[in-house]
Amino acid sequence: MTLPRLIATDLDGTLLRADGTISQRTVDALRTAVSAGIEVVVVTARPPRYLDAVVAATGLTGTAVCSNGALVYDIASRTVVECRALSVAAARAVAYAVAGAVEGVGFAVETGHRVFFEPGYRPRLTRDTGAESPVPVLADLWALDGPIVKLLAYSARHDADFLVAAAEESAPGAAQFTHSGGRGLLEISASGVTKAGTLAELCAERGIAAADVHAFGDMPNDLTILNWAGTGYAMGNAHASVRAAVARHTASNEEDGVAVVIERLFERL
Repeated sequence: MTLPRLIATDLDGTLLRADGTISQRTVDALRTAVSAGIEVVVVTARPPRYLDAVVAATGLTGTAVCSNGALVYDIASRTVVECRALSVAAARAVAYAVAGAVEGVGFAVETGHRVFFEPGYRPRLTRDTGAESPVPVLADLWALDGPIVKLLAYSARHDADFLVAAAEESAPGAAQFTHSGGRGLLEISASGVTKAGTLAELCAERGIAAADVHAFGDMPNDLTILNWAGTGYAMGNAHASVRAAVARHTASNEEDGVAVVIERLFERL
């Protein structure tokens, strides 16, 4: 059996357990893959600042795709080497369109290093408190320095699937709308920016075809890479739409589903 040349894996709900840790079994499987010459690329909705703990636990080096494809991050130098930002004009237009369609929605801007939020945006992450900063009113989000890597929209009344549908109806084609399982949290990127699009460019630079890629994910924002890769696996805990769209399934993140597949690859050699 031929081994893949590259493994692309999501973090939350895929490589990581619910408590944010990574099991020793998964660490060992990833190291086995790397030792065999397989490149492992983290492809996540998270910004680069979340990768430090994963890197420390796994020893991974190389490149990561962050913020749903908006950022390419060099792990060793801790440097963003490519940014596909959402323009201020597009962010503002989408925000007002979504606000008009969904009552009570709040907004935040992710720059890759910080999150700026207006009063209507409620989510707070204890492990991200040092990066979060409030602004007095929504309009202040459009006057910030730095790129808009993602626009985030939050509703306490509606789930993320509802918000994606509402955004696609109220602002069709204006941006890329998806979610990664956050309750009531919509993630908005520049039009055409996806995990798969950025990963495909990285693979093309390396001369790696989609057929030589194994990918793992659990949420709608992972569907692009799971469908693009030659071999895509939905986690056992995946969103219903992901399980329905992806033929291959593995065990859940709590059951080390990524490690299960990697171990089988080497058992068959």
